[in-house]
Order: sequence, then structure tokens, then C-alpha cells
Amino acid sequence: MKEKILVIGAGGQIGKELVEELCTIYGIEQVIASDIKADLASPCVFEILDVMDAKAIATVIKKHNVKEVYLLAALLSATAEKYPEKGWKLNMEGLLNVLELMREEVIDKLFWPSSIAVFGPNTPKVNTPQYTVMEPSTIYGISKQAGERWCEYYFRRYGVDVRSLRYPGLISYKSPPGGGTTDYAVDIYHEALAHGKYECFLSSDTILPMMYMPDALRATIGIMQADADKVKIRSSYNLAAISFSPKEIAAEIKLHIPKFEITYKPDARQAIADSWPQSINDAEARQDWGWKHNYALDTMTTDMLLHLGKAKK
Repeated sequence: MKEKILVIGAGGQIGKELVEELCTIYGIEQVIASDIKADLASPCVFEILDVMDAKAIATVIKKHNVKEVYLLAALLSATAEKYPEKGWKLNMEGLLNVLELMREEVIDKLFWPSSIAVFGPNTPKVNTPQYTVMEPSTIYGISKQAGERWCEYYFRRYGVDVRSLRYPGLISYKSPPGGGTTDYAVDIYHEALAHGKYECFLSSDTILPMMYMPDALRATIGIMQADADKVKIRSSYNLAAISFSPKEIAAEIKLHIPKFEITYKPDARQAIADSWPQSINDAEARQDWGWKHNYALDTMTTDMLLHLGKAKK
């Protein structure tokens, strides 16, 4: 049996599109998708799988001869703040379950996503460097920072091949908002086309690091395809593309939809956003394994509105 790839958390914002991309690159028969709920639309074999169930993960991995895992199951920032104990438990124990399988040499390679949420209010906000003060102030960020330390520990102690990226906010026309603080930048396009207006839960000048999903997928698969000796950071790499505020994205949308209007009503997510960086320095990722983004705010907006517009017709 050929060695296969397993995506855990395939029903999420990143997971659905990552599965599609992996199937395109490696073939449908080489990819196994999994989540806690069935997905009848999955292009490949799908397994119902709870990331908290270590035995079930091992069973699926052995059943399909999986040697490479993308572990995406997580409770995102805003949702985890509502259910902090659940957020910590899911985000931590799921990672440790898979790291243990790596230590036991059941699988060979793991991708686990971190986030800009690992940074906190005392982190330099502009051009945030790879190595800096973190001190996250959310359960999501705390769990991601702890996860980075676990990944690095397992690499140094047991030699496991674990790879990670600190995702900025991710924007996609294929996936609805998923409970993250940066998700306004997805919802705003949907509302602009559907109603010509949007009420933003962040203030007009809240600048955050963002990335268009095609770039995020290239980065994710790119770091997994890189030679092991080029992946020099085993906690998690900074990853960057574009930074903008709600005011700036609204202005870009108005170039396409002149009558579009935006209003602002900051809620609890404002405090989370205020604790995060405005821009990220990802020099190490660009130098070590050749990362480079393709999309800017204008090209992303044109592409988002084009695809969402087609979907509504």
C-alpha cells in the first residue's frame, strides 16, 4: 500500500481547501480527509475522527498507511474565549496525541499550524520579528505558544519531523467565517455583494496581518515539501503577506462597488485584535525555504469579488 497523507480537521476553513489542493497535487487516492462530522462532499476518502481520541487516530493512520499528517483541528480565537477550557483541551491534547505517534515512529512528518495569536500586547507591533516577546492574552494564543514549545521539544528530544507556520488572518471565497478575530475580512466581501453594506466588529483603523488563502495553501504545502535541512525553525515560522485595516479594505471594495458602506461597532474581539501585531517580519521563512507571497490587497479583492459574484448568480 502506498504511503498516504491525512488531514485532521478537514472540515474547517483551511482544511477544505487544503484537501482539494493536496488531491490535485498527489491524487485523490493518496489523501485521507477527516473531521468530527462526516463530509459527503469530500473529494477523497473521508474518516470521522475525533482528534481527542488517540486510539482512533492511530487506527486510521495504520488502516491507510498514513505517513504524513496535517493537524488542523482547533478552536479559534473568538470561540475559544467563550469556552476557554474546551479551547485549551482541544488545541493541546490533539497536538500531543499526534506528536506521540511521531515519537513512536507511526508517522514520519507533521504539519501543525500556529498563529499570530502567540504574540501579545507587549510584542513589537510593527514588523514583528521571528524571535520576540510573546505573552499571549487569549486562550487560543496561549495554546498555540505552548504548542510551539511542544513541537520544538519533540524535535530536539526525539528527532521528529514537525513543521509549523504562524498564520496571519486568512481570507477565502470558498469558506465562510469560522470564529476568528480576523474573519471580518471574509464576511465584509459577502455582505458587500449581498447588501452593499457591512457593520464591522473592529474599529476602522485596526491594522492586522492578513493572507489570501491561495498563498496560505502554497506556504503550507511548500514547507512540507521543503528538504528537512532547510526547515531550521521547529517551533513555528513567522509568515506574512499583507496588512490592512477595515477602512482600507472598505476603500478597495468601493472601487468595485461604489455604493458600498461600512459602519463600525467594536465588540469583545477588538481587545483581541489590539493585542496582536500589525505587520510581520517573515525573513526566516523567505530565506530558509523560499517562501514568497503572490497576492496584495487589490489583487485579492478583485479575485474575491469575482468568485463570490459568480457564486451568487
